[in-house]
Amino acid sequence: MPDGKTKIALIQMRCGPEPERNFARAVEFIRDAAGQRARIVCLPELFRSQYFCQTEDHKNFELAEEVPGKSTSALGDIARETAVVIVASLFEKRGAGVYHNTAAIIDANGELLGKYRKMHIPDDPLYHEKFYFAPGDLGFQAWTTERGKIGVCVCWDQWYPEAARLTALRGAEIIFYPTAIGWHPSEKKEFGAAQYSAWETIQRSHAIANGCYVAAANRVGHEAPAGGDGIEFWGQSFIAAPSGEIIAKGSVDREEIVMADVEWDRVNEHRTHWPFLRDRRVDAYAGLEKRMID
Repeated sequence: MPDGKTKIALIQMRCGPEPERNFARAVEFIRDAAGQRARIVCLPELFRSQYFCQTEDHKNFELAEEVPGKSTSALGDIARETAVVIVASLFEKRGAGVYHNTAAIIDANGELLGKYRKMHIPDDPLYHEKFYFAPGDLGFQAWTTERGKIGVCVCWDQWYPEAARLTALRGAEIIFYPTAIGWHPSEKKEFGAAQYSAWETIQRSHAIANGCYVAAANRVGHEAPAGGDGIEFWGQSFIAAPSGEIIAKGSVDREEIVMADVEWDRVNEHRTHWPFLRDRRVDAYAGLEKRMID
């Protein structure tokens, strides 16, 4: 990073019913991003399949795989070939009856640096993740890659300032959020704009409060693998600077690569000029480990 910059790329893609085709498309996008000089590439949440959590169906466990395993091995080869860091969200089979929503972090030399298991697991209409995923048990982490120090959380983690804070305190200068979020078609007209605005706002606030870049990679397209109305994924993947300013943003409905240059000095500048980390009252935060303070 001789010029103090690293180009990062978010892959905003549609996901169809055939996992191998989705995987092949993701590899095409990675190669395309690398050809445009991206050095860190983040794929959307559970990109190998359609968002199967819309229903509780035991057959969907067949989509799971070991991590490390076939996908991480193949992506390691791509990372080595293209010299890019890859963040890949996978459905992890840890053992019989124990599965996780897991992001693999693969360095530019093809090495699997580690994995992050999604900590916050939602259970909402059409987002029945508690049926499939055990809560993460690896904690919040950061990895020093060949292209920069990064942290990774996953989708529902986006709403929790504690997750972003602890990831930043581990040293992350970018937090990536592989994502699969969209509208219920019947609610979009009344609530859609407010839902999207809240999602963007909370993540921009993480960037500001922690003095780091935030990058959320979402999918696009309408998916109804279980029938019914399904989910209309809202795309709009974006990258926010430490100031909270959005420096790159995708469309609502198109597959595309969302890219921006990360200027590492901006992290130091923001944390020095707006020293929120310095002024934290770590002596006064007892109680955060409780569900409620009664």
